[in-house]
Amino acid sequence: MPTGFGRLWTAQTVSSLGDGVSHAALPLLALTLTRDPMALAVVTAAGTLPWLLFGVLGGALVDRWDRRRTMWVTDAARAVLLATPAAAAALDALSIPLLAAVAFLLGLGGLFFDTAATAYLPDLLGRDPAVLERANSRLRGTQTAASGFAGPPAGSALLALGRAVPLLADAVSFAVSALLVRSLPAAPRPVPQARESLLRQARAGASYVFRDRLLLGLALRPAVGNVAFVAVETVLALFAREHLGIGTFGFGLLLTAEATGGLLGAAVASSLGRRLGTGTALTCTAAVEGLAVLGLAAAPNPWSAGLALAVCGAGMGATMVLAPSLRQAIVPAHLMGRVASTSRMLAMCAAPFGAFLGGWLATTSGVRTPLYAAAGLLLAMTAVTATMTTDRRIEAALRAAARAAEPAATPATEPAAARAAEPAATQAVTPATAPDRPEAEGRVPEAAV
Repeated sequence: MPTGFGRLWTAQTVSSLGDGVSHAALPLLALTLTRDPMALAVVTAAGTLPWLLFGVLGGALVDRWDRRRTMWVTDAARAVLLATPAAAAALDALSIPLLAAVAFLLGLGGLFFDTAATAYLPDLLGRDPAVLERANSRLRGTQTAASGFAGPPAGSALLALGRAVPLLADAVSFAVSALLVRSLPAAPRPVPQARESLLRQARAGASYVFRDRLLLGLALRPAVGNVAFVAVETVLALFAREHLGIGTFGFGLLLTAEATGGLLGAAVASSLGRRLGTGTALTCTAAVEGLAVLGLAAAPNPWSAGLALAVCGAGMGATMVLAPSLRQAIVPAHLMGRVASTSRMLAMCAAPFGAFLGGWLATTSGVRTPLYAAAGLLLAMTAVTATMTTDRRIEAALRAAARAAEPAATPATEPAAARAAEPAATQAVTPATAPDRPEAEGRVPEAAV
């Protein structure tokens, strides 16, 4: 891998470990203050609000700022932020409003860091889809291991040592990440666009996604998927207890099976894309997810349920490597942050609908019904998006990206090429003139989770 990736990989791994610690610690800290379910829900929901409120605007700001600086300043700010609840915990002054405010600000920092990291990766590694897939496979695998396996148990264990301890541990992880990111090579700033308001630039980024069938197909998968998966998660604990006879410890093992499948899926994603083609691989992983949830709904015992969740996790893990890598290879650099944040915001906005759907179906029709509905939704989404993310469309977009990147390869002509390309790039994202076909757009690369 190119120089610098190891430091970025280490930084994100350390930060993910801290995220896993705080993900477990914040709800447990809230539980020491209240037993009110609504108060606990406020703390949990506060962390997702920044994406719903500022997702696209955050992407527009990232497209204006230096991406490496955005990452390390954000992590440094989060490290300082966590000192407040840590001090309050030490002084026995914690409160639900304080925890909710901290969760909201951590989520806001995550919005800027994740969007900037997604946009910075192709700046660091180049636009080769194979290299991006290898990088995203490693990043996704360690993120799952750190935040899904190691972080939550560590957060619970550290909380036993004192209420401030997990918060301080997370602060240290952010500080280490900030130092590592600060040492990364600087990336070129995006070519400045014509002077536009932040809102207009944000709308241009969102329009770019909705007018491109390939990017829209890539965005619909996690959006519709979140409706289905959150519907399943809403009733999974109840389903496990009532229909599978699983207790608290067994439920933890059930979730571990899904995370294990996710690690496997991330590891084989690149190979799957090479063998089948990225578009075919994405269609297959989406179909696998739908069939796995259908198997979970019909599972007669814990073993078959665990296997179904592992298969579903593998499909999700592979998808979350292939789709972001493809975006990083076809979206123009000056739109990178906005496209990434628009895709992420769509997925985040879909989650509450999934929670409502799961709760309503379980109440009116039984606990298995949300699982069957989720499977049907995933399979329908697979059929719809299969025509939007075909291998042929992807190959055309990659060729267009390569052609658009060619002038930048000659340093002597780079300034003139950038100046000549700027009006065309501005025109490409104007809703009245943006083309529907990626083949006609001459577009370049992007990233997103």
